[in-house]
Parts: sequence; structure tokens; C-alpha cells
Amino acid sequence: MNPVIWILLIPATGAMFLVLVSNPKYGAWINITVSATGLAASLNLVWTVLSHGALRGDQLYVDAFNVYLIALTSLVGLTTSIFSRPYMAHELEIRKLTPLRLRLYHTSFQGFLFTMLLALSTNNLGVLWVALEGATLATVLLVSLYRTPESIEAAWKYFILCGVGIAQALFGTVLLYFAAARVVPDPNQALQWTVLYQHANHLEPVVIAIAFIFLLVGYGTKIGLVPLHNWLPDAHSEGPTPMSAVLSGLLLNVALYAVVRVKMIVDGALVLNTQHDPHLAGKLMMGFGLLSFLVAGLFLHRQRDIKRLFSYSSIEHMGLMTFAFGLGGPLATFGALLHMTVHSLTKSAIFVTVGHASQIAGTQRIEHIRGLIQTQPAVGWGLLVGSIAIAGFPPFGVFTSEFLLLTATMKSWPWLTIPLLAGLAIAFAGLFRHLHPMVFGQVPEGQRPISLNPLPLSLHLGLVLWLGLSIPAFLAQWFDEATRLISGSGLL
Repeated sequence: MNPVIWILLIPATGAMFLVLVSNPKYGAWINITVSATGLAASLNLVWTVLSHGALRGDQLYVDAFNVYLIALTSLVGLTTSIFSRPYMAHELEIRKLTPLRLRLYHTSFQGFLFTMLLALSTNNLGVLWVALEGATLATVLLVSLYRTPESIEAAWKYFILCGVGIAQALFGTVLLYFAAARVVPDPNQALQWTVLYQHANHLEPVVIAIAFIFLLVGYGTKIGLVPLHNWLPDAHSEGPTPMSAVLSGLLLNVALYAVVRVKMIVDGALVLNTQHDPHLAGKLMMGFGLLSFLVAGLFLHRQRDIKRLFSYSSIEHMGLMTFAFGLGGPLATFGALLHMTVHSLTKSAIFVTVGHASQIAGTQRIEHIRGLIQTQPAVGWGLLVGSIAIAGFPPFGVFTSEFLLLTATMKSWPWLTIPLLAGLAIAFAGLFRHLHPMVFGQVPEGQRPISLNPLPLSLHLGLVLWLGLSIPAFLAQWFDEATRLISGSGLL
């Protein structure tokens, strides 16, 4: 059987089975088991692709670009399920959740992973759109899990804004089909990415350029690009924290992946056309990315909720990645791929500590979270180290990826180095003005340690440190192949 089928079959089957599991303890362990099985299948897929090259098919396609994102998605899915077992058990204990809602959580969690893996592995841009719409529906259920007025409002806001965005992406997909159906010999293959990529230089440039604008706006809503970002802080702050970990670590990456895949087609359509700017897609991504990066950095200073604080940090880093992919070239693309990896690992680790910190303090308000390093050193040190890593301090991997991006910017657009450095400084100040009292402040009365599993936190931060000190040869080769593909020199 095609190894990609196993990648999709495992979470889909797990979601259907978890619907029937009424015992919360059994549900948590089954959720972990299904996620672990999915990671094993992903590693088998990685070995297959690295050994034998891209897996090609009419409906499924896996190459060096998406295979590493599939493995990353499965890894973060497993560690988040491990984190969520004690976290959600505590929520059940304090009666923020009922057993029925916890069953819904486990089912939606695996449903979310299924839609993400489907979006990453499909060769059909129409199926990609359907998968991202499915991810929206799965995460709406997770955002509204607590059924408080605030969580329901956040869920509706998320559903409406992302629904409008995904409608724009649908129109862009229709325009892609319109352009391709006139060129591709078999119209039934007009939305297959491999076919579109091979025929890119024959596609109508005007139609393709308009299609990209709609797709960038549509999928950019799910990325969290300014000014389409308003749903993201509310969804993070009102939903359960494990959902925040997978939103920041997975969903935003997959939406950006969709934009990059389309950009590769647009670049091929415009590169030989002298009447249109061949770098139109890249410049649009650079503009939206830089705007998001700077605005999110400023908003970090105004936050009073710890989960909203780090949600704006996610917007900041997604803006940086969008800018890097828009900048293009081997160095910026390699840096963007590395940044996708280290940001996912670091931000999901931070949300592990944020979730436990909120449970320790009994609130998400920053002014009431104090002295974590005294109350529970694992949480305090984890939040401190995670924040240092996400701020871009050496020797963590975020520093390496940001250094590569700054170097590429100085080479191609030297004057943009100034706003990038200013944005990094603003974001650093916004994070650390809140961090010090939360970690080292005076412990308030009633703040008590809680049960936690340190494995996800230790594993993620350890990997980010490793990637900052030395990128393994196999991973560097992996990124090199993906870079060549995205930059236009790779072969299908």
C-alpha cells in the first residue's frame, strides 16, 4: 500500500474510533497511541521519499518540500497529545470540561491532524482547499470547547473571518482551473499541482496573477497575516491550550505551504513574460509579511493575556516566514524552511508552559502569573528558555534561521534590513517586559504546582538547541532539495 495512505488512514480511523470512547482516561491514551502510530508512519514515508525520490500520483504527491512538513506535523501532534493528557485531565477535574466535551476534543484533535496531513500530501489544489476548510471546521469545535460566552464568540469570529478568507481562496482556485483548462490536455488534471507546475509557462499571466492575489488573501487569513489576523488572538485565548499549540505549530505552516505551492506556479507563468513583473508574487508576499511582522511586534507590548501575547508572537514569525519565501533565492528559502521547523517546535513548547502556567495561577492574566520558577521550576525555566529561543537568541535554531534571512535581505534588498532589525528589537522588548515578573516575581498566595509531563517541553527545546548548534547532514540535504524545488531549479 502507498505509504501516504497510511498517513491519512491512521488519524481518520482514530477520530472515528474516539467518538465511541466514553472514558476520558482511555480516550487520552488512545489519542496518544494513534498519534504515535501516525508518527511512525510519517517516518516510514520520510525514509521512502529520501531513498527513492518523490512519490507521484494523480491525487497524492509527496516531495522533499512537503514530506518534512508531514513529519513535523506528526511529531507536534504526538507531543501535543502527550501534553494534553494531564492538561485536559486537570480541566476535567476543575469542571471546566465534561467527559462528553473531552470526547469531542479527542475526536476533533485527530480530525484536525487528518485534514492537515491531507492538505500537505494532496496533489490536487481543489482537495487542498477542501482540507483547509475541514481544518477550519475541526478547530471551530476546539475553540468553542469550553462553551463560555467568550469562547463561543471567538469561535464565531474565527469561523466567519476564515470562512470569508477561504471563499477568496476558492475563487482563486477557480481562476487557476480556468487558466489551466485551456492549456492542459486533460481538463480533469487541471488542478493537479504537478501538471500546473509543468505547464506554468503556458498559463495566461493576467489570470494567474489575479488568482494568486485571491489565494494570498484567502490562505493569508489562515496564516494570520495583517490585516486578516483578528481571529487568531481570540482563538488562542479562549480555546484549550493544546489547540493553541497545534494552531501555531501546524495550521499556520500548512496555510503558508499552500501559498508557496501556488507561488511556484505563478513564478513559472510570469518568468518569461516581459509585460508583467516576474517577481509579482514574491513582492506581494514580502509586503504582507513585513507588515505582519512589524504590526505584531508592536501589539506584543499591549497584551494582558499570556496566550494572546504568544499568539501575536506567532503572527510576527509567520510574517517573517512569508517575507522570506517572498524574498526568494536559495539562502532566504533555506532560512524560511528552517524557520518553519524551529518556530513550530519552539512555539508549541512555549504553549505547553503557558497552559501549565495558567493552571498554576488559575488565570491567563499576565499580572496574576508570578514567580513560576519558585512555584514549579520546570514551568518557569521552560517559559524562560522557550521565550529566549523564540526571541532569536543564540545558540537556538531561531537565531540561525533569522541570521540567514537577514543575510539574504542584505544581499537582495539592503534597505529592508533596517525595518527587520527594528522589528526584532520591538518584539524582543514586547516579550521580555512581560516575561521577567512572570518567571521571577513574588509568588502570590494560592499558587500551587500541578501535574505535568516534561517530555514534550524538553524534546522540543532540545531539538531547537540542536538545530541551532549543528544542522544534521540528512536534514541539511533535505532542506537543500526543498530549496532547489521552491527556487525553481528542482525537478519533478
